[in-house]
Amino acid sequence: MMRPAVLVLALFLALPAMAQIYSWKDRDGRVHYTDTPPPTGEFTVIQRPRGLQLGPPPAEGSGDAAAAAEGEPDPNRPRTLSEREREFRERRAAQAEAQAKTQEDAAREAERQRFCEQARNQLAALESGQRISRFNAQGEREFLDDDARSAEAARLQGQIAQHCQ
Repeated sequence: MMRPAVLVLALFLALPAMAQIYSWKDRDGRVHYTDTPPPTGEFTVIQRPRGLQLGPPPAEGSGDAAAAAEGEPDPNRPRTLSEREREFRERRAAQAEAQAKTQEDAAREAERQRFCEQARNQLAALESGQRISRFNAQGEREFLDDDARSAEAARLQGQIAQHCQ
């Protein structure tokens, strides 16, 4: 029981040995020490990892001064937590926007299908010869005569041709 606890404690004590510490001066001349390099300007690495390195050590200094002057980020510089968070939020917003567009398109297509089905059913009822009635402006039922039936059929055929192909 004691052996796993000692092993875990030893691992936690070894973690700070893997950290790099960067030092730089700001515009006011104050010295800063952090575990991430500054976005621009010159810096020095105070502590390098000991033992196994997973990648090449970062170059000391800013490297290409022209790129820093133009405001281009150094591709060798590790991204900060805020940059990674911003990129993550941008990806999530793009995914949410794409999903909302997909849902909106699906809802629009379902509404179009429902409209087409109703129009086809109404046209089939008109062509079947059964008596069709509708309510007029006074709320009274009136039956369609042959002229009104053919006009309604033509209107429905036009809507089907326009929306249901």
